[in-house]
Amino acid sequence: MSARTGEPPLRMSPAVPLRLGLTRGWIAFRGMITSREGIMQNLIWNLVPLAVLILNRNSALPGLDVSVSASLLPGLLALGIVFSVMGTGYYLTSEREDGTLLRAKALPHGMTAYVVGLATVAVLDTVASLLVVLLPGMFIAPGVPVGSALLWLGVLGYLLLGLLACLPLGILVGSLVQSPRTIGGLGFFGTMGLAVLSGLFFPVQALWGWVQVLVQALPLYWLAIGMRSVFLPAEAAALEVGGSWRTPLGIVVLLVWAAVGLALGPVLLRRMARRESGSAVEARRQQAMQRT
Repeated sequence: MSARTGEPPLRMSPAVPLRLGLTRGWIAFRGMITSREGIMQNLIWNLVPLAVLILNRNSALPGLDVSVSASLLPGLLALGIVFSVMGTGYYLTSEREDGTLLRAKALPHGMTAYVVGLATVAVLDTVASLLVVLLPGMFIAPGVPVGSALLWLGVLGYLLLGLLACLPLGILVGSLVQSPRTIGGLGFFGTMGLAVLSGLFFPVQALWGWVQVLVQALPLYWLAIGMRSVFLPAEAAALEVGGSWRTPLGIVVLLVWAAVGLALGPVLLRRMARRESGSAVEARRQQAMQRT
């Protein structure tokens, strides 16, 4: 009740922060893909995978009737999710630096809308990679069952699971790293190193034993093997650890990562927002001006 009027206070509908977050995410994504830098980055990161698929379309895996390009396509799609997740970390550090996070913190339900906006950008970025890389790649790589409903169901399912499992990692990186330039530089090489070690492009049996054990605790490994299971024939599982896709275990691991991430992600963002203040934003702005 209001002390002066006796009327109950107005409450914001839960749909309002959701709508604001979706709108904010779409505006951020549109600005990214229509800027000159965004266009160049999208051309480079999407044309390079297609070139790799074309160059390897006539090569086959040893002992298997599976083209190298078909075996690489699932890993390239998983890599697209990883870069979308790293983009989330980049946006988070950038908007903490310019004060956007502080302004979101000051608004009613602002953090809810902010989280929805981050997730929207990641989803749209993944969908863009899906359209630019997956659709042409499925026709470039020989032997991909384009007309299979199970293939499309598996792709969509693993993309959703992969985003849910990996997106909180982007929030974690964004909450720990102080500068977006660090993510744009060292983060790229770290992401590529993790992708290689996680078996996105070749089976992890080629790596040391302790590395194989370590990467199997990460969601990226199970995302890659899950994507391969829907793109490649059953005999290709002989190249994997244990000689099988281990689909139930992979789904469980991804669901566990998704559950842990959904629980910890909001906590990390709240802690990050609590540390934000006008003086902290101004100090970072002064540091950025000195660097430029």
